[in-house]
Amino acid sequence: MESYSGNSPSFFEEKNPDMYEIRGNTQADLSTDASSGNGLQRNLQARHLTMISLGGTIGTGLFLASGSSIATGGPGFSQVAYCLIGTMIYAMMSSLGEMATYLPITGSINAYGTRFFDPALGFMLGWVYWFSWSVTLATELVASSVIISYWISLERCPGWVWALVFILVLTALNLATVKAYGETEYWMSLIKVLAVVVFIIVGFLYIGGAVGKPAEGMPKPGTQVFDMMPFKGGFGGLFSIFLNAGFSFQGAELVGIAAGECKNPGKNVPKAIRQVFWRILLFYVLTILIIGMCIPYNDPALANDDGDIESSPFTRVFVQAGISIGGDIMNAVILIAILSAGNSGLYASSRALHTLSKEGNAPKFLGYVNRYGVPVYCVLATSLVGCLAFIVSLPQVGQGEAYNWLLSLASSTGFIAWIGIAFCHLRFRMAYKAQGRSMKDLPFVSRLYPFGPIYTLAVCWIILLGQGYSAFSPFNIKSFLSAYVTLPFIVILYFGNKFWSKTKILNLMDVDLDTGRAYMDTSMAVKDSDSVTSDKSTSWWKKALSIIF
Repeated sequence: MESYSGNSPSFFEEKNPDMYEIRGNTQADLSTDASSGNGLQRNLQARHLTMISLGGTIGTGLFLASGSSIATGGPGFSQVAYCLIGTMIYAMMSSLGEMATYLPITGSINAYGTRFFDPALGFMLGWVYWFSWSVTLATELVASSVIISYWISLERCPGWVWALVFILVLTALNLATVKAYGETEYWMSLIKVLAVVVFIIVGFLYIGGAVGKPAEGMPKPGTQVFDMMPFKGGFGGLFSIFLNAGFSFQGAELVGIAAGECKNPGKNVPKAIRQVFWRILLFYVLTILIIGMCIPYNDPALANDDGDIESSPFTRVFVQAGISIGGDIMNAVILIAILSAGNSGLYASSRALHTLSKEGNAPKFLGYVNRYGVPVYCVLATSLVGCLAFIVSLPQVGQGEAYNWLLSLASSTGFIAWIGIAFCHLRFRMAYKAQGRSMKDLPFVSRLYPFGPIYTLAVCWIILLGQGYSAFSPFNIKSFLSAYVTLPFIVILYFGNKFWSKTKILNLMDVDLDTGRAYMDTSMAVKDSDSVTSDKSTSWWKKALSIIF
């Protein structure tokens, strides 16, 4: 088959010629482009990219929900569920890495849908992803106000005051340069990583009897606690943890979102993807193991039913280990984790909205980028939606019922994004092969193809379709709608746009695999300071530390 030259005009070049173009490879070129309001800047280094993805996943799901998982299915099923989800994340990240390295496009999740399959798919993925993170931002505001109440009661200062302060801070950070955002996220994520490392060390010391001791009448940490009931609830218990674990890992795809603003994406994106997977799997698996061996599954505080921040399993392990200030330390870390997740969420959703605007699927003014490379109006619009969702959550406004529906809708859309990534990878490879291109030209090749994307699709669909199984026995209409309201929502978005815009599924030979490659062709030899440093010979202890940091 004759190779595709890429010289014929494509759908994207006809509709918006600068939509995916990244002009030049120098900082001067990028600054000039950004000053006209047309382009973002590539100022994120490898360490920023790694921590952005890590910061989006290590949050309340690990610090709080991990205890609930053990209470639901026991420590054994928790290990199984988190390991299974970890393998799926690896498969999904491998797919994303191949595409993001070949075409490092900001807001890549919806951009790839538009480019590789159907503009209506990109429209649906973009709006779903933006909505998901916008509402998630509101949940972080709610959680932050609750955590502050650990030190300052709500009677002394209402929670909405702290939420307002935090949203202003996060908005200000995202309105600064992308490098300022990356640097802030790097240090906040680093604090979280350090806290988890310290927790793992303290946990093993407690299990080994070196520090602390259990309360009188309680089982000894280790096998006695783990063996109380490692597999609780049968299939239903395992499936419930499977769902929780999936939600906890959401945010790993932020590497693809940030690839369009990263230096040397051909090298830094694959590096970040490989490192993030092992770090997340290490932290989650070891953390769940330690909690399951330190705190009995039937400890009433594990379920966290009352929302009391003192019931964090991290806090309880520190206290049992004899570290009296563990509660204050961990609550401070959890607050940082929440702010970090909100920071990443605001960044991801604003870039998705910017891409929608450049595609013509959102108001044109949202595509404006200031001279610092920041999509100002996208950041402000996302912050506004986050504030509105937070207001809906207040008890004075309908007791938060509307907010619960929004949260249910947002919590499922992360899986839609993963489905979109896996499906787009299948289409990308099919188009790449159909156009006669060589696999040797790919900067990063996913070794799991085609099993990886197929496995991701299967796991995510099982989660989406099975999450409301408890609503059928006995049937509960409210639980049913809450679990499955996402599905008709995405169908309406896709087919609604397809009908309105008259879009068509792209032929594999018409898929544009070239626009946006100009940057890669001219910048592959360019190295930032992080890349230069990493290429130098390092001592064994530095290499060991690099596995974690």
